[in-house]
Amino acid sequence: MMTETEPTSGATAGTELRQAREAAGLSLADVAAKTRIPQRHLEAIERDDFDALPSMTYAVGFARAYARAVDADEVAVAAAVRSQLEHGGRTRLEYQAFEPADPARVPPRALAWTAAIIALLILGGYGLWRATWRDGAAPAPVVASASPAPVAPRPAAVAAAVPTPTSGPVVLTATDTVWLRISDATGQRMFEKEMKAGETYTVPTDANGPTIMTGRPNALRVTVGGAEVPPLGEPEKRIKGVGISAEALRARTAAAGARPTPAATAGPAPTPTPLVSPGSAPSR
Repeated sequence: MMTETEPTSGATAGTELRQAREAAGLSLADVAAKTRIPQRHLEAIERDDFDALPSMTYAVGFARAYARAVDADEVAVAAAVRSQLEHGGRTRLEYQAFEPADPARVPPRALAWTAAIIALLILGGYGLWRATWRDGAAPAPVVASASPAPVAPRPAAVAAAVPTPTSGPVVLTATDTVWLRISDATGQRMFEKEMKAGETYTVPTDANGPTIMTGRPNALRVTVGGAEVPPLGEPEKRIKGVGISAEALRARTAAAGARPTPAATAGPAPTPTPLVSPGSAPSR
């Protein structure tokens, strides 16, 4: 009988998943948002407290979804969970013809209700149109206008105006739950925490080349001397080694402001064609 490969590092399934999450720069809230698994269940998995989950089948299914979210080996994690369940005093896990559906693939109930309402509105509108058509209602006549509509001037190329911040302290403000780590040029950790919305951190002015690592750069508002600078990275995309000193942020902002925004190439406006109302004779 084929058996799944278990982790060879000696660590438990919960420890393996927690280490993979921290290496990816994600918080438990980030994993919960990706998998749609309640955070309390993710915390139980990291503690290897599988008795807190609804059943053994759900424990394995949730652990596999967690592993996919942090790019871990889901086969090895599932095997480790089964082994821990079998040796933890519970009844041996029997073969199941199914596993719980991945929560990330199940549409939320609100979305399903919204789709049903939209479908009903479309069907009602179609029925009303059919009833009007059968009654012989004719569409309103279109009145032709002899004067062409004014043509709006086309905009010229405009350069993106991004104000360059002045000197001053660098302040990071969390706009949502976000985990981050700040290190200096030698790799020494200066700050590491899962910040809640509204919490702030001021980078020391004498820090030696500080850089940041986080999985949610869009959840941070960065200011230099009170002036906000552009985001440190793309939304929900991990960044690492991005400089956050005042000098590095000023240079980054200046480079962003120097890039022009492309505009449509100006050209002659098309000549409007005169329209003639039905039944009128052309002038001689």
